[in-house]
Amino acid sequence: MSNLFAENAGSQTLSIIARPVEQTVLPVSSGDGSRIELLCIHPASEWQRLLYWLPAMGMPARHYLPLAEALAARGVAVVIHEWRGIGSSNRRAGRHCNWGYRELLEDDLPAALSAVRARWPQAACWLGGHSLGGQLSSLYAGLHPLECAGLVLVASGSPYWRRYRYGWLLSAAFSAAPVLAGLLGYLPGRRIGFGGNEARGVITDWARSGRTGRYAAAGMQQDFEHQLASLKLPLLALRLADDWLGPSPSLDWLLGKMPQAHGTLDVITSQDLAGLPADHFGWMKTPQPIAERIADWILAWDTTLRAHSKPIA
Repeated sequence: MSNLFAENAGSQTLSIIARPVEQTVLPVSSGDGSRIELLCIHPASEWQRLLYWLPAMGMPARHYLPLAEALAARGVAVVIHEWRGIGSSNRRAGRHCNWGYRELLEDDLPAALSAVRARWPQAACWLGGHSLGGQLSSLYAGLHPLECAGLVLVASGSPYWRRYRYGWLLSAAFSAAPVLAGLLGYLPGRRIGFGGNEARGVITDWARSGRTGRYAAAGMQQDFEHQLASLKLPLLALRLADDWLGPSPSLDWLLGKMPQAHGTLDVITSQDLAGLPADHFGWMKTPQPIAERIADWILAWDTTLRAHSKPIA
């Protein structure tokens, strides 16, 4: 991954005055009748930068409100996506209600981002996410590189089993999860302590990437690997030092798929989080340090791109 801007953007800390924020709820409908509500946190005064945020698997949008509020106070509006089947969604996974990455990438995200652009046409839109949200934001950016200014990944990485210390256990899980989801009609994530109640199509696509290390989606012919390799957007990756679900080799595998991205990598430690564990979900209790790094990085890149008169959205 290119480090063209890493040293400049990573070391530059910009002074941002906290400002009042407002919340807007934006209803969105996909073509197949799926409906969600987007949570939009934005500065009360005029603003021009927006981060469209994709949650981790099974995480409702509302859990990211503290992060969104901290970013909006620093001048970056945030729109939090709601996954199909979670929170405000009118769908629930079951034997007679199924979907996979195709519906998320071809139906839900285009409808949501179109609604956001129509509502706030002045905003340069950055795309980011947590865990699986970071992976899918990367896949969407690869498919639509002109729709976003850059990528922000937090506690993310490829689930490829060979990139984990006890990968053989993950390999077994990637084989068992689709079978269990097929038998029950969905994966009972809340009962087994992993994600939410997930559609069997999502689990099949997710498990495939875990087994093979490559991205593909049932019903989609696009070559995700080729699209990622061609991506030239700015990219910020924040790894949590104590995150066994997103260790360094996992993130490296994902970033290695985007060699032309202008990347900045930073590691968040427990010291950054006031002594709390710097793990996969612990950072969400004190998101201000994460918000500060993201806001500084977006503002630095936005300023640079505008100075060179390059389109950013």
